[in-house]
Amino acid sequence: MSNKGIAVVTGGNRGIGLATAQRLAQDGFKVAITYRENKPAEDFYMVKADVTKTEEIDSAIEDIEKNLGPIEVLVINAGFNKDSLAMRIEDSDMEKIIDTNLKGGIRVARRVVKSMLRNKKGKIIFIGSVVGLLGSAGQMVYASTKAGLVGAARSLAREVGARGITVNVIAPGYVDTDMTDDLDEERKNYIRQNTPLGRTASPVEIAGVVSFLSSKDSDFITGAVFW
Repeated sequence: MSNKGIAVVTGGNRGIGLATAQRLAQDGFKVAITYRENKPAEDFYMVKADVTKTEEIDSAIEDIEKNLGPIEVLVINAGFNKDSLAMRIEDSDMEKIIDTNLKGGIRVARRVVKSMLRNKKGKIIFIGSVVGLLGSAGQMVYASTKAGLVGAARSLAREVGARGITVNVIAPGYVDTDMTDDLDEERKNYIRQNTPLGRTASPVEIAGVVSFLSSKDSDFITGAVFW
């Protein structure tokens, strides 16, 4: 398949990120991923970078642009969570969740959108969560960060739309990844019973939505939340 351009997936070494990187490669993109640890055994251009550190993100994007070319698709996927009731959450956990999910996403978008503005095209896709829209007991901070990504995406969409750049959010329900593996079976059954389809999603299904939002078929969609 012919190369469609350069796509970058943050946190592309596992779960939704890895499935997304694989799908975009199948779609014909040259894919680069960032990862913080556990480098995957995949044929992607890989750069180690922590989204909580501005200098690492700036260096990673500069590396990708220098060696591969201008970024046309950015999937902001890197995330972290640690469930806790509101009255029990530690400051250190709260700060890490916010710094990774919300501030990290904004850091990456801020850096990449500069290049997209110069090229007058690009697609930015934030991986959010349904809990950012509906809330979830024990996930006050996590839900706040995912809700924040919706506001960030819709604001950025208004800033850059006239330059041919689209910005959207995918807000999945529970997906079978290592972030949800720790849930006990009772909790998993509760989730399935309260999901219209009666099951959790697979990372491949989320990657399919990313594929659509990365294609020309989505050129007139921006500021949208898919959930």
